Amino acid sequence: MWSPSATHHQLPTESVRFTHPTNAKQQNVTEQTRIASTFGALKEAGHLAFMPFITAGDPDVDATLAVIRELGSRGVDLIEVGFPYSDPIADGPVIQASYTRALDKGLHVNDIFDGVDSLPTDDLPPLVAMASYALLFRRGVEAFVKQAVESGFAGFIIPDLPADEAGDVGKIVRAHGADLVQLVSPMTPQDRAIGILNASSGFVYCISVAGTTGVRDDLPPELIEQLKWLRTQTTLPLAVGFGIKGPEQVDILRDAADGVIVGSAIVRLMEGLGTSPANDESVLSEIGTFAESMVQATRRE
Repeated sequence: MWSPSATHHQLPTESVRFTHPTNAKQQNVTEQTRIASTFGALKEAGHLAFMPFITAGDPDVDATLAVIRELGSRGVDLIEVGFPYSDPIADGPVIQASYTRALDKGLHVNDIFDGVDSLPTDDLPPLVAMASYALLFRRGVEAFVKQAVESGFAGFIIPDLPADEAGDVGKIVRAHGADLVQLVSPMTPQDRAIGILNASSGFVYCISVAGTTGVRDDLPPELIEQLKWLRTQTTLPLAVGFGIKGPEQVDILRDAADGVIVGSAIVRLMEGLGTSPANDESVLSEIGTFAESMVQATRRE
C-alpha cells in the first residue's frame, strides 16, 4: 500500500475525539449499496444521474449543510462532498480557492463528519466523499472509512490512490457497505483502464478532458468514443465530470453516459455565501435553481 508522508501538506486539523453514533447509518454489507440502487432506479427510468460537487467548510460547515439540504430538495441524485486539502489533485482554480478558504478557517475533518451526521442522510441523496488518500492514511483507513460511513457517507472517491494499490482500501470500504469510485481519464491506456474498472464499485468517474477541473464550452469528441469503449468493458454506470458547465452539455452525453457531475459552476456560486442572512438565502436559491435545471436536463421526457 502506498504510504505518503504528507508532512509538508496542510491537512484539516485532526482531533483526538472520534464520534461513533450508536444509531450508525451504514448498510448491511450483503445489501445493494445506496449508490448502486440510485443508478439502477435511474437506468430503469431512462434518466441520467446528476451529481453536484460542493466543498465542505466553505464558507463554514453550517453553509455546507444548508447547500446539501437545498440540493436534496431540488431532486439531485447524488452529492459529491470535497474534503479540503492543500495539495488537491487535478482541481482547478475555483475549487482550489474554496479549499484554501476552508483550511484557512481551521476546518477539522471531524467538523465535516459531525456536520453530516446531523443531517437526515437516509432521506437525502447518497453523499460521496472526495478525499485525498493522505487524509485517510493520517487517520487510518479503517478509522476514516468507519467514521465517514457512520456519519452518513455512501461512497468514496480517492483521486490520488492508484487502482493497482486500491485493493485493501476497496475491501475496507465494501465491508462497510459503501463504494470506492475510481477515475478514468482520456489519457488512461486501455490496459490500465481495465484495472481501474475492476477496482471500482458504485460507478466509474470518467474525466471528460485532460487537465484540471473547471467549466468549458465544449466537450472533446473523443470522449464519446472512450465512453463507448468503456461500456464494452464494464456494467458499472459511467458518470462524466470535469468541464461540465450546464444543461446544454447533457444531450451530448445522454446515450453514452449514465450520469453527469458538475463542480466548479456550483462552487463558484457558493462563493457568495457567508455575507448576510438575506444574501445567503438568495445564493441558496440560485444554487437550487441551477441544480434543478440540471436535474430536468437529465430526465427523459
